[in-house]
Amino acid sequence: MYTTSSGLLHGKRIMITGASSGIGAASARLFADEGASVVLMARREKPLCDLAEEIRAAGGRAAAVAGDVTSPGDVERVVSVAVEAFGGLDAAFNNAGWGARGTDLHETADSAYDRIMDVNVRGVWNCLRHQIPLMLDQRTGGTIVNTSSTAGLFATGALAPYVAAKHAVLGLTKAAAAEYGARGIRVNALVVGTTRTGLTEQNPRGGPQRPVATRAIQHRMADPSEVAQAAAWLCSDRSSFVTGGAVPVDGGCSAV
Repeated sequence: MYTTSSGLLHGKRIMITGASSGIGAASARLFADEGASVVLMARREKPLCDLAEEIRAAGGRAAAVAGDVTSPGDVERVVSVAVEAFGGLDAAFNNAGWGARGTDLHETADSAYDRIMDVNVRGVWNCLRHQIPLMLDQRTGGTIVNTSSTAGLFATGALAPYVAAKHAVLGLTKAAAAEYGARGIRVNALVVGTTRTGLTEQNPRGGPQRPVATRAIQHRMADPSEVAQAAAWLCSDRSSFVTGGAVPVDGGCSAV
């Protein structure tokens, strides 16, 4: 049964994108275990609904809404479900992302550039544009966490558009934090290193960031649950004086 193991997120209503697998799924389980009501969004409906059912069967509170973060209408619908199911939104983890590697900049197709920018940048943009108004209307503040990457700090061997997109996520995070901090909304980003997900397990090259693991001080990839723990802290009241930050969860990669 889900119990508030530490009470870290007790009573919080939290939206999670990219929730059907990897970091998003690990965060959904952890947030529910810590007492949050979670609204899950991802494109793949079956694993998303299965995860929500798993959480509910264990005593947690979860709603699942299939959708694409690149669609403003889909994002608006998920935010509306947060209101309908749980009465509002206290926090959001904008985690959905997409990337690839292996193509030089001059050989990268426009379609690849468009897809990477749409998911990683426009996706966060769409989420912020619909989450922030609700938080402002509630007049109780809120906290938002966006998933960036070590590619948001330096070139990692990933596709150039991915590097540009993750830099943009940090820019959006800082701009939103500056604009809404006085109105009680905190916005931070996670700078995530290579993480063990289905993509890195299936692909020997490991997606856009696999080589970064060898640069990390800890010389390993993260488990998705380790990233989820950092996201949970940023979504909680324990990080109340943290905003506009780029918080590294990268095994020390950005320190060297």
